[in-house]
Amino acid sequence: MLSTLRPQVSAITNSSKKSATEKMQAICELLKENVPYYDWVGFYFRNGDKEELKLGPYAGAPTDHTIIPFGKGICGQVAVSNQNFVVPDVKAQDNYIACSITVKAEIVVPLFLNGVNIGQIDIDSNTPDPFSEEDEHFLEYVNQEVSKIL
Repeated sequence: MLSTLRPQVSAITNSSKKSATEKMQAICELLKENVPYYDWVGFYFRNGDKEELKLGPYAGAPTDHTIIPFGKGICGQVAVSNQNFVVPDVKAQDNYIACSITVKAEIVVPLFLNGVNIGQIDIDSNTPDPFSEEDEHFLEYVNQEVSKIL
C-alpha cells in the first residue's frame, strides 16, 4: 500500500507552484489521509544553532510540543542518534513525551541534507504496533524527496 504513495509524494516535491513548506504540508496530509494507522504526521527541524527541534508542517491534532530539546522524547533522541526509532508501545518507553492519550505507537525517521541530520518525520498512531520495515523504508524515501526541496 505504501509503495503506491511514492509517485504521489514525488509529484508533490516536483511541483513548481508550491513553496517547500506547502509541499511538506501536502505530504503530511497525503500520508495522514491515505494510511489508516498514520494518525498524526509532522516534520520537526533543527531550530537554528540551538540543540532543539522546532515543529514544522503537520497534519493531525494540534500539539503543545512545538519545541523539543535534543535527547528528550523519541524525536529528541533521533536528533542525537541519527537513527530511525520505531516505538511499538509508547507506554513501554521511559523517555516518551505524550502528545495525546490516544497515541499507542510512534515512528521517527531522521531527515538528512548533505549528510547532516536537519530534522525528521514523526508519525503517531492510535493503533498498537502498526509499523513495519516497509514503513521505515517508505519514510526514508519521503525524507529523501523532501531533502531535494530544502
